[in-house]
Formats: sequence, structure tokens, C-alpha cells
Amino acid sequence: MAESRETLTREECLAVTLVELADTLADDFDVIELLTLLVDRSVELLDACAAGLVLRDDRGGLHLMASTDGVMELVELFQVQNAEGPCLDCSASGQLVTVADLATAEERWPRFVPHAVEAGFRAAHAIPLRLRGQILGALNLFRAEPGDLSPADLAAAKALADMAAIGILQARAVRDAHLVAEQLRRALHSRVAIEQAKGMLAERHGIGLDQGFSNLRTYARNHQRPLTGVAEDLVTGALDLDVIGALVAVPRRA
Repeated sequence: MAESRETLTREECLAVTLVELADTLADDFDVIELLTLLVDRSVELLDACAAGLVLRDDRGGLHLMASTDGVMELVELFQVQNAEGPCLDCSASGQLVTVADLATAEERWPRFVPHAVEAGFRAAHAIPLRLRGQILGALNLFRAEPGDLSPADLAAAKALADMAAIGILQARAVRDAHLVAEQLRRALHSRVAIEQAKGMLAERHGIGLDQGFSNLRTYARNHQRPLTGVAEDLVTGALDLDVIGALVAVPRRA
């Protein structure tokens, strides 16, 4: 794959990368695999020597999810742990943060800049991961020499960040969809059990379905049990129909 990439233009490589990233978005895809591929390709495609990606949790805290090497990982973790650096500012504002020469930013980030420079980095660029106004985190690109990203590199970086955002949101959507499906399955199962129990009570005691349901609820409340559990016990025979039938106050009229 590396040899074939050498024969492609940067634009062709970017197109291939976007296809690769899209191919990872299967129903059971691994988010970490997606993000790791993204930071690796960012270094291959863009004028950067290292890349990392951080995500925000529901409370706004940042977590390192992927990095191209151990040095980059330590720099990213330093930002997160010290709440200082381009990825923090980018994730908080949702805006691009670009520093062509880190030596000029020591007043802005007094702890982070010396650490990053010591690690061998001279420029930093943080691209927000966001979709429809939702800020998810930041893609961070570092250079070994001072300098800005070219307009073409910046556009490509934004495209990669957008792809990451789509993948992350899809992962959440799949997870939420599975949760909703499970809740729906349980709800349908509960309804079936309750309807069966109501019918059994009506048949045994000559009462209406509404009265049978009322008896189920009364028994469940008196015994501090879930309604579905009571219904299931009736259906399986674990609970005697006459126990709940005895709660009947008004028999069904002929």
C-alpha cells in the first residue's frame, strides 16, 4: 500500500484515505481503529511530523484517543493533565487554533510550550472535530519546524477531522440505536406478558380485561414488584391466578 501511495498525488492519496476511513464505518466498527488510522494518515498526507486526537466526554473533560507515537502521546497527555495547550483551546472554542512558532506562545501556554519544544516540536495546529454545532474534540498536528499549514493542507485536515466526527457520531448512534432496540424489545415482551396475564385472569374469574389489569397493578404495588414480573409469573404458573383473582371487587356483567 505504501508503494502505491508514492505514485499518487496528494489529492489522490486524500481521496483513498477518505475511502479507507469510510470503509471502517461498519455496524461493528472499532472507533479506536478509525481514529488511529486517521492520525496516521494525517502525518502521511499533511505537512506534520506527528498527530494526536482528543475527545470530550459528556462533562467536557478531554481524553486522548489516538496518537502517532509515544512522544506525541506524552505531549498530548501533558496538555490534558495540565489543562493547557492548543487542543484544550480548540476543543473549548470549536475554532481552529494554529501557532506557526511555539516560541512565540510561551506567555499563552507557559507550561505546555517548554514541554512541547523539548519534545522536538516547533509548530502546532489544532483542528476542531465538530458536526452540526456539536464539538467532539480536536485533531492536533505538530511540526518539527516553525511554519503554517498551507491552505491545501488545512482543507485536507478539516476533511479528515470531519470524517472523524462522522465516525464518532455514528458509533454513538449505533450504540444508542442498540439501546433503543433493546428497550423496545423489552417493552414488547412486557406487553405480551401483561396481555396474556389479563386474559388468563379474565377467563378464570369471569372479569373484564380492564379489571384484570387493575388487579395486576394492585398486586404489584402491594408487593412492591414490577408489573411485568407479576404478569410473567402468572403466565408461567409461578404465581397462582387465584391470589390475584381474590382482589376482584366487581365481577364482569353478563
